[in-house]
Amino acid sequence: NPKSAAFSVIIVNIYSLITSVILAIVILACRNVLSYAFTEGEKVSAAVSDLCPLLAVTLVLNGIQPVLSGVAVGCGWQTFVAKVNVGCYYVIGIPLGAFFGFYFKFGAKGIWTGMICGTLIQTVILAWVTFRTDW
Repeated sequence: NPKSAAFSVIIVNIYSLITSVILAIVILACRNVLSYAFTEGEKVSAAVSDLCPLLAVTLVLNGIQPVLSGVAVGCGWQTFVAKVNVGCYYVIGIPLGAFFGFYFKFGAKGIWTGMICGTLIQTVILAWVTFRTDW
């Protein structure tokens, strides 16, 4: 039943988005105490706290992207998904991360930001293809 499949895709994406946003909010709310579960060092704790906003964005994107990827693979678009994955990670994400991290000297923040850009583009492409599907 194509209409049920389309409805399921919408519901699962909404559920994944809500869940990942809640987790991102928890991470942001606990950013100053989260690292103390793993270390007592002030420098490490400050670095973890500084990177938590990037973790929050990553959680939201990685809450949605696997669902969209799974839908596309389930529709038989494995080759398309593979090309999108390779392009977004290896052609966009890693080079941008290296550029931000090393050229602009943003370090770990820059590398992570580049990877987030790749994941964001991947998510947008997969969402566009999924929601344009004629179920």
